[in-house]
Amino acid sequence: MAFGKEKVKILDGPTPLEYLARASEDLGIRLYMKRDDLTPLGNGGNKLRKLEYSVKEALDQGATRILTVGGVQTNHGRLTAAAAAKFGFNCTILTFGRYPGEVSANLLLDRILGADVIIEEPQALTDSVLRAKAEEYSKKYEAQGESVYFLTLGGSDETGMLGYYDCAVELTDQAKELGIEDARVVTTAGSMGTYMGLYFGLKNEASPLSLTGIAIMPFDETKIDDANGQLQRAIAQYGFDFDATWEDLNIETDYSHGSYNNPVKEVRDAILYMARMEGILLDPCYTGKSFAGLMRMIEEGKIEKGEKIIFMHTGGMPGLYTKHHREAFEEELMDGIQIV
Repeated sequence: MAFGKEKVKILDGPTPLEYLARASEDLGIRLYMKRDDLTPLGNGGNKLRKLEYSVKEALDQGATRILTVGGVQTNHGRLTAAAAAKFGFNCTILTFGRYPGEVSANLLLDRILGADVIIEEPQALTDSVLRAKAEEYSKKYEAQGESVYFLTLGGSDETGMLGYYDCAVELTDQAKELGIEDARVVTTAGSMGTYMGLYFGLKNEASPLSLTGIAIMPFDETKIDDANGQLQRAIAQYGFDFDATWEDLNIETDYSHGSYNNPVKEVRDAILYMARMEGILLDPCYTGKSFAGLMRMIEEGKIEKGEKIIFMHTGGMPGLYTKHHREAFEEELMDGIQIV
């Protein structure tokens, strides 16, 4: 519970904070990984922390259906579907993008978990368009007698953010036990709910841990305005006794490779590095791209040799099975497959 808001129980205690010995020696830093990919439902991932609060809110409102939004291969949608199944909700995932030509990866898991998936073809996707479409489908369900709880993109609102406020407290305690209170936490920055929760949690609890976000999509003026809006809404709702704007955040924006969820050789190399060095699978949209950025930061001296780094593994492994990423990997890895 944070700020008097109750939550349902999805996580079973703290997720592991692991020291990665081989990668640490090779990279010349002390690298730890916070394993939020090991959360229990729907193949795991960071969104479950947010859903603990959002699902409680939906239950309190008497909702029968959760409707959320995202890309066609949204990890958030998959985990929303899993939580909806566990707590007895109907679920709709309203997605924006092109049908990939196959039911695979998260799209397959969405349907296995019982969610209805609506694919809207690409358009200029603004916040107003997204909310208008969500309202349109909500009214259709309500006309059929349902009560709809709308869950925003990535669960990244003031309610979902509390899941990563809790994580900031949990991580501070774990770092203290390991004697790495002066570590830097590095996390993916996308819809910003995870980053915001960590930011407010670490700052408001006076944690000695520092925080860096690595943007996995271009952060243009609109995206920065959205981030400022998130900051101000959270400050107003929870009464933090400090102000914050985009300039107070530490977001690295140089490693997005120009787009969101695009196939990138450097990102695939980072995924192969972590898999072959530590046996841990990253994904090509979020954690693979942010870890590739972390490796570049080491090369460029933005992360100093010997520095203590806690890398947030936020899940997303089904992304390896999306068509465009899978085909790029297949082309590169076939030389190690012998057909006899």
